[in-house]
Amino acid sequence: MSQPPSGSHRPVMSAVAEMSELIELLEVVWERGRDTVSEPPVSSAQARVLFLVDGNEMNLRELGRLLEAAPPSVTRLCDRLQAVGFLERHPGPDDRREVLLHLTPAGRAYLDGLRARRQEALAKAMAEMSPAAREALATGLADFCAAVATPLRLPPQRMPAPRTA
Repeated sequence: MSQPPSGSHRPVMSAVAEMSELIELLEVVWERGRDTVSEPPVSSAQARVLFLVDGNEMNLRELGRLLEAAPPSVTRLCDRLQAVGFLERHPGPDDRREVLLHLTPAGRAYLDGLRARRQEALAKAMAEMSPAAREALATGLADFCAAVATPLRLPPQRMPAPRTA
């Protein structure tokens, strides 16, 4: 990768600062959305587990790698999600010591509802933007998601779709 031209550091840092502020605002919106459900709420860490397991056959070791968490912490997160009926654990087909994780129908429904509430909040905010600004945001976010997901080595089904030029 080539070095950015001299003088281009300021726009990158400005974008980083704006992205940090956006993430903080989204965290507030996300938490507000979680609190409006009648189902048992899950913590932010538990929600990350649900998002990572959704659509992926994953074992505890892979989940721990993605979360950068110690095995006992990952096990406790999964214990709690299993207790509320959102996650199931099954032995691996080749090695019964391996533990595979799957969302239950209740876990999938919880995630679907959470995503819908979050998308509704985002749609309201984006309705205030011009069409050109929304298009620029969509293009930039697709590239950003690809840049973030690649070093995480997420399975292909969790990788963002490539943007079309």
